[in-house]
Amino acid sequence: MRDTLKLSDHGNTKMVAHRGVSGVETENTAAAFIAAGNRSYWGVETDIWRTIDGQFICNHDGRSGRICETDLVMEDSTLADLRALTLKDIDGRTDRGDLRLCLPSEYVKICSSYGKVCVPELKSRFTAEEIRSILDIFDGYLDSTIFISFGYHNLELVKEARPEQKCQFLTGDVDAALIEKLTADGMDLDIEAGRLTEEKLKACHAAGIEVNCWTVDSLSRAAELVSWGVDEITSNIIE
Repeated sequence: MRDTLKLSDHGNTKMVAHRGVSGVETENTAAAFIAAGNRSYWGVETDIWRTIDGQFICNHDGRSGRICETDLVMEDSTLADLRALTLKDIDGRTDRGDLRLCLPSEYVKICSSYGKVCVPELKSRFTAEEIRSILDIFDGYLDSTIFISFGYHNLELVKEARPEQKCQFLTGDVDAALIEKLTADGMDLDIEAGRLTEEKLKACHAAGIEVNCWTVDSLSRAAELVSWGVDEITSNIIE
């Protein structure tokens, strides 16, 4: 039986399921999101791309080949073609008809059904109109949604459309200049766990910045981060 690893003491740290419970079910599928819904996770992360026909699809990579039989480029493919793909189970077999790439609307419906916080990563470089369309998909659940992105531009557009919306900038590291910028823009931080130190965490907290960290699959590292007081931990397998 496939199952998660259990962290005995979470302190005040909240756990986020990375691409759903991707250590148990194929990432970014309804099965992975439901697996998170049925467990103790506080939040569920996904990834959103724009398709060639102006629609939106959930997938981590810019192309489908790693988790599908057919390799298509997200931004160069139609939504219909991407939805028709056969996905691999985590055992590599393609014998499950329920595994399909998800729509953001399906993702938010699952998260809301289970009372989980949505943590969608904005992958494409979106326009202001596209950001408004994405916000419309999450309408009614935006207070339980945190948008994340490596593209600061995407988060700025979210803030322009909805200044009170929670956003976290994805990055490999943080310094004083970034802390100052995040504070000025009302954004939080989602940092690579291996680059986070207790001193950097304290500096962020002193500036009022919430800190999430990715991607932690070691129980000992998760326990250390909890002891420091990190706000959220994103993991493929730990709850």
